[in-house]
This record gives sequence, C-alpha cells and structure tokens, in this order.
Amino acid sequence: MDLFDYMREEMDKEEAPLARRMRPESLDELVGQEHILGKDKLLYRVIKADKLSSVIFYGPPGTGKTSIARVIANTTSSVFKEINATTSGKKDMERIVDEAKDTRKMYGRKTILFVDEIHRFNKAQQDFLLPYVEDGTVILIGATTENPYFEVNGALISRSSVFQLKPLSKENILTLIHRAVYDEKKGMGVYNAEITDEAAEFLADTAEGDARHALNAIELAVLSTDRDEKTDKIIIDTAVAEECLERRNIRYDKDGDNHYDVISAFIKSMRGSDPDAAVYYLAKMLYGGEDVKFIARRIMICASEDVGNADPMALVVATSACQAVERVGLPESQIILAHAATYVATAPKSNSVVNAIFAANKAVREVGGAVVPPHLRDAHYKGSEELGHTGYKYAHDFPNHYVEQQYLPDAVKDMKFYEPGVLGHEKDIREYMDMIHGEEKSKQDT
Repeated sequence: MDLFDYMREEMDKEEAPLARRMRPESLDELVGQEHILGKDKLLYRVIKADKLSSVIFYGPPGTGKTSIARVIANTTSSVFKEINATTSGKKDMERIVDEAKDTRKMYGRKTILFVDEIHRFNKAQQDFLLPYVEDGTVILIGATTENPYFEVNGALISRSSVFQLKPLSKENILTLIHRAVYDEKKGMGVYNAEITDEAAEFLADTAEGDARHALNAIELAVLSTDRDEKTDKIIIDTAVAEECLERRNIRYDKDGDNHYDVISAFIKSMRGSDPDAAVYYLAKMLYGGEDVKFIARRIMICASEDVGNADPMALVVATSACQAVERVGLPESQIILAHAATYVATAPKSNSVVNAIFAANKAVREVGGAVVPPHLRDAHYKGSEELGHTGYKYAHDFPNHYVEQQYLPDAVKDMKFYEPGVLGHEKDIREYMDMIHGEEKSKQDT
C-alpha cells in the first residue's frame, strides 16, 4: 500500500457510516457471539493462532459476520481478499485465484478470500471456487444470512466449518450504543452527545439483535438533533430515538431464512395450544408484509394436521378464513386470520388423521396382493353377479346403520390405521365406534 492508498483509506474511514467505522479491529473489541468466540472456543483459538481453515458464518444481519472477517484480516499473516457476491462475478474470482497462486508460489503466503453474501452466487460460481478451496489455494470465509445447508454448494459446506451467529443480546447492543455515542475515535464522541438510559433501552429493544440498526439510529440522532441551549450537548432522549426509527425494526424477511423460522414458530404455537404466541407471530408476519393467503393456507393445514377430528369445525373455520381473506383486504383480514389462528390454537388436538394416512400409505406401498374384496366391487353392470360381485350388506338396513363385514383387502384386513384420540369430538367417535362394534360382538356371541 503506497501513501496515496493509505490516505484514501483513512479518508474513507472518516466519511464511512458509523456502523462501518465502529467495526472492531481485534478479537478483544468484538461484542457478542461468546458461544463461538469465547476464549475457550475453537474459533477464537484458531483466529488467535492464525490457523484458520475455510469457514462459513451464518446468521441474521447485523450480528457480526463481516466484523469477524475484518478481525481475521487484521490478525492473519495471509493475504486477505474481500468480494461481495451481489457485485462480483467469476472474473473477479479468477483474478483473485491467479494472484493467490502467485503469492503462494513466490512468497509462500496463503490467501484468505472473504465472500460476503455467498448465497447470492449461483451454482456455477460456487463450483468454480471448489477446487481452489480443496487444494488450499484460497481459504474461504463465506458470510450468509440464509441457511447455508440450503443455499451453499454441499461440497463447499463439507470442506468448511459452519458457525451460526445469533442475534446480539440486549446487553451487547447497549454496549455498542454507548461506544457509538461516547467513543471519540470511532464513534460520535466529538459531537458532545449524550443518550438517556431510557433512549438506550428503547434502541436496544427495537434493534432485535441487529447492531447495524441501532448504530444507524444513533448516527441519525446525533447528526439531526439540535444542541441544548443550556448545556451545549446533543441530548438523545426517547422522543429523539423514536423519530430516528421510521418504523420498529421487525426482523422478518419474507424471502429469507427468517421467514421459515417465523412461520414454523406460528404453526408450532397453534399446535402447542398457545393462542398468545400464535397471534404474536401472526402479527409479526403481517408487519413484515407476508402474503395473507400464504398464512391462511398454513392455518388450514394445521387445522387438519394438528386438530383433525378432535374438532372438525377447525378446518371449516380455517377454510372459511382462507376464502374470506381473498375477498377482504388488509387491515380487516388480519382480524379474520386472528379468528382462525386462535380457534385452531385453542381447539383440542389430535394427529390421528396424520397417523392414519401415513400408515395407510405405508401399507399401500409395502403390502402386495391387496385387492378389493369381491362383495365391495361394482355390482351395477350386467354380468357382475357372474363375476362374484355379490354379498354386500347395506349398512342402513341394520340397527344403528352398522353391520359387521370385511372392508379391507385380505392382505391388510387385520391392520388398524385410524385410532381416534381421547379429546374433543374424537372422544365421541371412539365411544361410538366402541358401541357399535360392541353391540355387533354381543350379537355374534349370542
């Protein structure tokens, strides 16, 4: 790096957004992610010892993926190269690989390649990297907000260690907020600003584990707030903090990995009979712009899968809600969805229907020779009697509209598929089935 490069980099630092200026330069400056960066953890030790092998950092925005990569850049003796998959392509990777080969041959130094948003690379671009990761030409650091097991080449995954980053804790965010306000070197300390405890708590809460969100709000607050006439300080109180947030930061990307986490929590909350959690996740999806028809379809599935015959009305309510939201737009359709979600959440639960169809599917696949009994075959055409399609007993001609006869094929006649549960309407079903079968048995015994 020559003098002009150095001066340009220093100017870039001064003009960069606060969130970028506040990035840590050493392991000791990192905040959060103790589960992978504690001093007794593997990742901390290999970074400290400069023995890093290929890794993939996976986690929500603002949790430190790029920060950890920059710390590695400052710690390693290897050449460090950085590209973003949204703006770089194969030619950029070819250039870096060629330089890495030369550096390794001439100086014996390794090259670390940091690929931000690696999930944005298509399969061919990821495949290009594979042989060079495999032979050690480059050590890969990939960063992604998406589940790498879905979005990253399986061969790259198998040659890398995957580290999942978690949303920063409220205490982590508070630490960064106070650094941002009072640090004179990297933060906004030269502006003589002050933040109230209430405002800091508010920003830490609304950040939902995203440091960048909190730091952006701090920067905007400091730069847009007039000084107090008495103290000549910039006071960041809760009112100022609220003004710097156009809307609360709800972590929900309907095209991202978090989408699946929230819808999973929504379904599991209905299944677990927690209407409060169900409406919370419903509100979170709606706030994030989720398609109301998608939500309605998931409620319908849950109504059958997790309630079933314990309350047959659950599917009726869910289906009606699905039809209603197609006719009624937001904001009113949120009430319809809440109606259906709370109904399903508070309904008695049974997965007997699921077990029945899965068991029947298995029998169909695995049991051979399961032909329809002759007395159940179509007997409405001429010649059916000669073919032996006789002997069917019409259930309505018998007491309780039931008569004992074989319905299953011989090969599976002793199998049970549907076992009613003991809750809700299924309790009535069980009692009814026991009653009609019991009466038929007593007739046979006499």
